[in-house]
Amino acid sequence: MNISVIDGSNYFKGLLLLIRKDKKVTEEERNLMLRIGKALGFEIKFIKNAVQNILDNRYISVDPPVFPSKELAEKFIKDGLKLAISDRELHPNEERWLRAVALSNDIEESWLENEKKEVLQEGDELLHLEAEHIRVQY
Repeated sequence: MNISVIDGSNYFKGLLLLIRKDKKVTEEERNLMLRIGKALGFEIKFIKNAVQNILDNRYISVDPPVFPSKELAEKFIKDGLKLAISDRELHPNEERWLRAVALSNDIEESWLENEKKEVLQEGDELLHLEAEHIRVQY
């Protein structure tokens, strides 16, 4: 799937907002954000800086991202679920954030519930990230 630079930025920013919802950033979340950021074409230094500073960044918009297609929004939510569960806990604030993203992108709650169950069953098999199959068009 090919997406615009703006959509790639919204994808990354939305996941940054997700990882700060539980007021902590774990090593697992850092590692996944590094993989996602690299897949979306961001510089390593930028990714590390963005992740390191997300808890204190008061200037980033907190609105749920709206994507140009349902397919991209679903990919975002799948990656978001994997990211949120990477620390072995789906924090209520993270789940609320993903629900808000689903609502903003006209994604049915039943779809989100099915995806959540799948990710919870996968456990440590979080190797597949949707972002790694997206190409940002510069």
